[in-house]
Amino acid sequence: MANTPQAKKRIRRNERRAEINGARISRIRTFVKKVEAALTTGDKDAAVTALAAMQPELARGVSKGVIHKNTASRKFSRLTKRVAALG
Repeated sequence: MANTPQAKKRIRRNERRAEINGARISRIRTFVKKVEAALTTGDKDAAVTALAAMQPELARGVSKGVIHKNTASRKFSRLTKRVAALG
């Protein structure tokens, strides 16, 4: 158990940050799911717009330290290839 004031403050801060980061990850997943949903229906226009909306969300997650740079790059690359294959 935390005994020092600093350790107690870190616990409080970590709880707040975990909540914020969880919301960020959930938001990113939602954008990825929109692209995948458009891909399963075969709607290229919807997939392209969803992909364009997803890319800045991934970049924001990387800049905030929520997801790793390579993870975001891999997700974007794979989904871009799948969208291009629709054409």
